[in-house]
Amino acid sequence: MPEVMIAGIPVNFPFEPYEVQKTYMEKVIESLQNNTNALLESPTGTGKTLSLLCSSLAWLLVKKAQLQMNAQIGNFSEHSGFSGPLKDSLKSGAGKGKDNVSWGMPKIIYSSRTHSQLTQAMQELKRSSYRHVKAAVLGSRDQMCIHPEVSKETNNTNKVHMCQLKVKSRTCHFYNNVESKKDDRAVKGDDILDIEDLVTVGKKLKCCPYYLSKELKQDADIVFMPYNYILDPKSRKANGVELMNNIVILDEAHNVEKMCEESASLQVRTTDVALCIDEITHVMRSFSENSEDQMEANVENSQAKDFTCDDLCVLKEMMLALEKAIDEINVGSEGATYPGGFIFELLSKAEIKDHNQMAVITLIGNLIQYLSTASASPFQRKGVGLQKIVDLLNVVYSGTTHAYKERVKLCYKVHIQVEDKKNHKKSDSWGTLKATNSKTAERVLSYWCFSPGFGMKQLVEQNVRSIILTSGTLAPLKPLISELGIPIGVQLENPHIIKSNQICVKIISQGPDCTQLNSSYQNRDNPKYISSLGRTILSFCRVVPDGLLVFFPSYPIMSKCQEMWQAEGIWSSINNIKPIFVEPQRKDTFNTVINDYYSKISDPSTKGACFLAVCRGKVSEGLDFADMNGRAVIITGLPFPPLRDPRIILKKKYLEELHTKEKDFLSGDEWYSLEATRAVNQAIGRVIRHQNDYGAILLCDSRFNSPKLKSQLSAWLRDHINVSNKFGETVSEICRFFKNAESSLPPPKLKPLLPHESNIGYKENMVTNVTGVSFPTTNSRVLHKSTSKKVVNQYPNSNEVYANFSMDFYKNAQSTYVNEFKPKEAKDLFSALDCNNESGQSTSQSLVNIHKRNIVEIQDVVMAKKKKLKIKPFGFEENLRSSEILGDPVEKIAPTSLIDFVKEIKTLLQADQYKQFQLSISAYKKDGDYTQFINILKSIMENRKMFYLFKGMKRFLKDEHKNLFQEYCDNVKF
Repeated sequence: MPEVMIAGIPVNFPFEPYEVQKTYMEKVIESLQNNTNALLESPTGTGKTLSLLCSSLAWLLVKKAQLQMNAQIGNFSEHSGFSGPLKDSLKSGAGKGKDNVSWGMPKIIYSSRTHSQLTQAMQELKRSSYRHVKAAVLGSRDQMCIHPEVSKETNNTNKVHMCQLKVKSRTCHFYNNVESKKDDRAVKGDDILDIEDLVTVGKKLKCCPYYLSKELKQDADIVFMPYNYILDPKSRKANGVELMNNIVILDEAHNVEKMCEESASLQVRTTDVALCIDEITHVMRSFSENSEDQMEANVENSQAKDFTCDDLCVLKEMMLALEKAIDEINVGSEGATYPGGFIFELLSKAEIKDHNQMAVITLIGNLIQYLSTASASPFQRKGVGLQKIVDLLNVVYSGTTHAYKERVKLCYKVHIQVEDKKNHKKSDSWGTLKATNSKTAERVLSYWCFSPGFGMKQLVEQNVRSIILTSGTLAPLKPLISELGIPIGVQLENPHIIKSNQICVKIISQGPDCTQLNSSYQNRDNPKYISSLGRTILSFCRVVPDGLLVFFPSYPIMSKCQEMWQAEGIWSSINNIKPIFVEPQRKDTFNTVINDYYSKISDPSTKGACFLAVCRGKVSEGLDFADMNGRAVIITGLPFPPLRDPRIILKKKYLEELHTKEKDFLSGDEWYSLEATRAVNQAIGRVIRHQNDYGAILLCDSRFNSPKLKSQLSAWLRDHINVSNKFGETVSEICRFFKNAESSLPPPKLKPLLPHESNIGYKENMVTNVTGVSFPTTNSRVLHKSTSKKVVNQYPNSNEVYANFSMDFYKNAQSTYVNEFKPKEAKDLFSALDCNNESGQSTSQSLVNIHKRNIVEIQDVVMAKKKKLKIKPFGFEENLRSSEILGDPVEKIAPTSLIDFVKEIKTLLQADQYKQFQLSISAYKKDGDYTQFINILKSIMENRKMFYLFKGMKRFLKDEHKNLFQEYCDNVKF
């Protein structure tokens, strides 16, 4: 790999870096050499993560060499002729050290918002020449616990306490094996282990992956972890994260402000306090009703209780006093707001003060652990109310010094508001209903931090060496620096690496019917506007190839548009051109939907797909829509925060007070506007993901014409913005843009597999074995000859390792259990539909959509017989004939099994289409209306891809309709 000298540091890079990458690495190294903090923006697609890892690790290796040399030669270095020049060279490259920690060996702590983003970063590290460094990743028990009992617990708090008790009592054999297995070659070998790898190793060695990761952290050069492990003092302490003398990297730092505020904030309801009281009472009652032996048996005889009945009585008195103090606060219709220091006055009324707060926190922790493990019943009290109170105390008393309390007065507000009973659902009805006085209005106590600098200063006070904040969307930097409240010595706003023929940015102020497009609060429910927006999207669907992303300001606005478009027929018109996928709010269905979208994009029989999503939602954060997956992004409006939300009102008021004293701070209105444009910038960043990518950015809101809003968009984007007053001209220009891009730019390339992701043998130009880790290894995976050749030819070329891959092969993988658990054969189509609905899960759930490329299995490779390999991509049916694989146009045949037939239909249809399919069958069975039934089938199934299934419906028609149906099928032409 090429070696580049940057600021005196030799950096190994997988290919010759671009100028923007060199500039970025210079800034990283400058920050590390001078022990200063940095704020670095580099657009998505410029290789930011790779540049960040290579430059920081290159500096770290030089710094370690310098420290090791200093330790070996000591004071004699001045008189040593051979060591002098080397020492000077190392010193100039490594930079200066802090006086009090100059002899410590620094680590790099690399954090990002989500585990998937951390996985991406670790994959980049595995591809670099720095894959030999010692690396570790910290994750939650949710991801890493393999204990059969603990891992089944759905409540995270209960899971933590169950784990802690088993560890303390030495009853978890997985934890007990950690000490003897931590030096195993599988753990401390040459490979970098991400979370998936750790879990695999843990299961193989029968030792706990969670505690293995903590062992690996001790000797690691670089440690990967989520934001909250660093920014949240509670998580930082729980995970043993040491910051002194270490480098903290916050990647995807556009979320850092919000994370700092949220990790230092909390809400407690009076129902939580009442539940806490009820839980204490429950334990007290257990004391009186059960003997000492019975009580200890409830906790598996593992330990003596860490509290007495007297402790419980005192704690209950405290909680009753706290409940009374909150109820006595005079609250108006808009709520009541107090300075941050009011929280200490409130807690002092419950006799919780500096001198005893730690004892109270410890006692509540012991109680929660007892309640979490005292019974196996899923309906038991598990300390949910107690946990709320201990969380509040941990946040409030994260510091106790006078200076800390003065900062609390400046940065916090305490807000008390009457609770909206209509929207609040009690999660723990067994205790709350008894403890709550129905005549007393419920209240919400909010302890809100409004200064990101509050948390950032706590990091600086941990004596970190440098903090590097980086993202593709940080601008404008000046107000961000003022909000962070820490000294920033190095700044960068990098340009993009793409050229003008790769991007088309349009502000579209009106729809095809000349209706103004404006998603303001006053106009967003206007039927004429919603209809015009739908027809605008429909027009662009016709000219945008492959994937189209559409971002809405919020979920309610997206739902409102969906309802009206369906009623007007716009939805079905869009769906006929590009199948529509909608971002789900539930986490458990998200992966299925996104993988179905990728599959539809890769389907050559369609014109791509359309994905409707929400700014600040899951799709706008961290997902890669490179190449065909995202050729255009439409922004339908500005996602302003809810203006009447009490927290937003107080945040604006807080900033106005600061702005009055110091003009460098944002005003409340400036912050409010920036919140919207930063979310827009992040959504825009989903497309144009690498040097050869291209796409269109369509801002469908007339407010984007405002010079102020334009100035808040990403710097690399501003020069490309064009305003077109005539809608027809805009559509024509976009059409020409894509035609020119397709003809002048190289086609997307497949990103090669890593060695750990596949087993590829090269012997006499034959693929001897290709297996993978991210898909089930089912039988007879085959793929087109040309495709397999492309994979083999591209893999050895290290310069192409970082070219973004297409998702051509990213299709639904068949479950490994399909053949093992066949359902009973249905008697007719209607029972087949019922069987299929009961059969369970979509096969696409086994897919992972980040850094898991197509993994194929080639079977029957017997060298002696020299059998021909039949190869086809995922998602193609197993019953294809060999002649079709070789290219002969053989028509598919519908499965003879009724259940398989319905399953195949369900796989190829969208959820709403499949529901329509079911309803049409029921209606046909009931009234026998052939014309209506066939019209519905034609609307959802009459295309080249599904026509074989359409023809297969003949067997389910009534006898008098079969000939008519056959005649129609014979005349269909594609």
